[in-house]
Amino acid sequence: MKRIFIYSLSIVMVILSSCEDVIEVDNRSFSTAEEFYLTEEGFESLVNANYASLKGIYGGSNSLFSMGTDMYAEGSGRSAEPLGLSQYTELNPSSGGVNQIYNSAYRAIRQANTALYYADLTEPAATISTRIGEVKYLRANAYFLLVQTYGGVPIITDLIDTPVIEVDRDSAEAVYTLILADLNDALASVGSGAYDGRVTQRAVQHLLAKVHLTKGNESFGSASDFSSAASFADQAISGQGLGLSFAEVWESGNEDNEEVLFSVRYSAGAASSNPTGLGNQQALFYGPYMGGNEVAGDAPRRSYTLLATDFALRLFTPDDARYEVTFMTQVFDRYFDFYDEDDHSGLGIAEFYEPYWFTPADSTAYVNSANLSTDFDYHIYETTYAQIVSGDWETIPAKKFDDPSAPFGTSSSTKDIIHSRLGDTYLLAAEAYLSAGDAATGLARLNIVRARAGVVDATLGEFDIDYILDERGRELFGEYHRFFDLKRTGKLVERASLHHPLIEESNFNGASGLKILRPIPQSALDLNQNKDFPQNPAYN
Repeated sequence: MKRIFIYSLSIVMVILSSCEDVIEVDNRSFSTAEEFYLTEEGFESLVNANYASLKGIYGGSNSLFSMGTDMYAEGSGRSAEPLGLSQYTELNPSSGGVNQIYNSAYRAIRQANTALYYADLTEPAATISTRIGEVKYLRANAYFLLVQTYGGVPIITDLIDTPVIEVDRDSAEAVYTLILADLNDALASVGSGAYDGRVTQRAVQHLLAKVHLTKGNESFGSASDFSSAASFADQAISGQGLGLSFAEVWESGNEDNEEVLFSVRYSAGAASSNPTGLGNQQALFYGPYMGGNEVAGDAPRRSYTLLATDFALRLFTPDDARYEVTFMTQVFDRYFDFYDEDDHSGLGIAEFYEPYWFTPADSTAYVNSANLSTDFDYHIYETTYAQIVSGDWETIPAKKFDDPSAPFGTSSSTKDIIHSRLGDTYLLAAEAYLSAGDAATGLARLNIVRARAGVVDATLGEFDIDYILDERGRELFGEYHRFFDLKRTGKLVERASLHHPLIEESNFNGASGLKILRPIPQSALDLNQNKDFPQNPAYN
């Protein structure tokens, strides 16, 4: 493999963020590391570092995954969303949060390229081919995030250690070609057994389904992409039904359940040296502020940032089991007693969030029958969904990501972040079959998800892309898919402007075109001496 080192737009940023540390390289240390990577143990550590890079992508802010969509809106100025990403009016290359995926994905790509370089040099081992496949999956995942977010980006496949100050922008089509090549290579070499934290064939098949489904909606895609997406989704499903209840899927401590195809793994032991920095923030964003140190140990830290919109809550019907699993509808005097106490019958209820379907009679019946605390608050429905409010506890908390073991006062959780799971795979299959012209088969896949939720089957007459997006909203609330779902299906402008309380359709109007892609970060452009590198048209 040719060993050249190209600093891409983001590589310059993320690797030279502290120039002194990089320029003054201790060559003896590099030599020692290089020698280590030539051993089986060293190469394994390099591959493990590739898995760890997922934490940089998913463990921090999820602004680029969720904000500015139909499902989530900020609750107050206590921890306000970046205005550009959340409302589009001030979205520009220097907007807060725009560079998060750009930086973290290129860090992951750099790790992958390093591992692939040493794979040709390290001492022979039976696992080398499998590890190469795992790394190629991880690189493909990083490029897929980049191309969905920014469009065409620089393709870098070589190891990097000396700077080149200019780089060109590759087309989105070329990026998809690389992604599919990496994933097909991975599929041929990764393990086929049960998921144990490493990439398996089913995880690759799931991602191949999503990549083909997304590519099929691009101008350079084709009808065959939808057929391929349907085929790969069915291969990933592999005949497995949704045997767990929705509650079991999200039960704390059960992240290794049979539905999970791939996840970003955390552990309390690994994070113990720095629990506020080595955990993840998935649970932080989806709930109201619940107090500070005065309630230490009684309630989790929440930011009031990504709260369910009225539209999101109204997606659920009273018989949908996912509602009570997704949201904490009633809160005991101590929030964590929901998890810490087996018997809830004697616990005082401090907060109750009325669902939209409650009648006045339902409200009276609840208040008369529940064990209410002396400081009980009843939240009528109009206060349970995201709006510009600032008081503690005002909007309904999401609970599916709760981590009862997380230290209070931090935004850190050591609960795994589920990257791919079977419920999502079934819905990808439903969308792929619909797009391929086989609505009946697609409907059958979707109704398997609805059956697990305990709701009636959808009918062929109502089965369309909007119905699928609604179902994805119910099934996948908070799971880092929504922006990409709306963008893939061409529904971002329509749905965000219709259902987000602070977004108008005109907010998407850019300099030349709509603000669908995010802008290439200005900080990356500034470091590139190729001044012909194009910005996305909406931001010119």
